[in-house]
Amino acid sequence: MLLKGKSILYLAAAIFLSLPVVSCRTTSNHTHTYRPYHERRNRGTAPNDEGGAPSSSTDKQKPIPQSGHGLVSDEWARLDIKLDRHDNKKLYKELKRWLGTPYVYAEHTCGEGTDCSGMVMEVYLKVYGIKVHRNSAKMLEENCRIIDLDDLREGDLVFFCTNGDERVSHVGIYLKDNKFVHASSSRGVAVDDLRQNYYATHFHAAARVTTDSSR
Repeated sequence: MLLKGKSILYLAAAIFLSLPVVSCRTTSNHTHTYRPYHERRNRGTAPNDEGGAPSSSTDKQKPIPQSGHGLVSDEWARLDIKLDRHDNKKLYKELKRWLGTPYVYAEHTCGEGTDCSGMVMEVYLKVYGIKVHRNSAKMLEENCRIIDLDDLREGDLVFFCTNGDERVSHVGIYLKDNKFVHASSSRGVAVDDLRQNYYATHFHAAARVTTDSSR
């Protein structure tokens, strides 16, 4: 009887080990590190808006002193974004100005109100001298080339489908360490992490603006 029990255990272990391993990462032959939103749109229950994900736990933490760089707000430091000599200080300084700007659809004024594409348009014009489309879908289609998430670098753009279909409806500016800045419809301009469930689930593409020869 004891031998029969051990045989059942061995058989169960063999079946378990033979099961395929499932990963959220695609193969190197695919464009995106995360599967596109249209392949996983039934996952998650986040609200249907442009970047209106629930605030992360970091939003409730007390601010810590500003870093010695002089360009890093309490929010950068709280999220452990450390600047070094290779970082584009002009980009960080400009984005710092936009942090906390409330979400207002079809507006693009720092400190007063903006939507996601409006902020990106204004920041790109100020920092890089480049005019990109006012619409996030057009921005991806006509101003960018798609890259892999693993190739993301400071100033690249990240796009999301947040309206329950396959249409691009949200955009943010990538910084470093998986962090990006965007105009959330529920929190205004804020810093979030691509690994958060809402953004990983609704992620569509990473892209690099192609109209700037200096990048």
